[in-house]
Amino acid sequence: MARRRISHEDGRAAVGAWSRGQQDRRTLAAAVRYLLEELSERVPGGAVEVRVPPFGVTQCIAGMAHTRGTPPNVVEFSPATWLELATGTLDWDQARREGRISASGTRADLSAVLPII
Repeated sequence: MARRRISHEDGRAAVGAWSRGQQDRRTLAAAVRYLLEELSERVPGGAVEVRVPPFGVTQCIAGMAHTRGTPPNVVEFSPATWLELATGTLDWDQARREGRISASGTRADLSAVLPII
């Protein structure tokens, strides 16, 4: 498991600020990174790469891990979509229907592990 970079206190504060409408880059970055850290801690592994440009990337879900090149299972979101999915204000199926998720690979469905909080 990777070393946590954002404390629970700072991460929860950033997510709370975002949920109250604070949209500055620093708040978004902290909230996105905190929730990515939470995902990789709760669902450890390296089978799926989750990307939220420009703020972060993590690997999760047990199974075959990749080490070089483009991984076989990739999920990518905008920061807003990631935060909405991770906090439960957006449903995975709805986000897919709306084209807000870019997912490739047979294991690139995170609906079973979201929301995180």
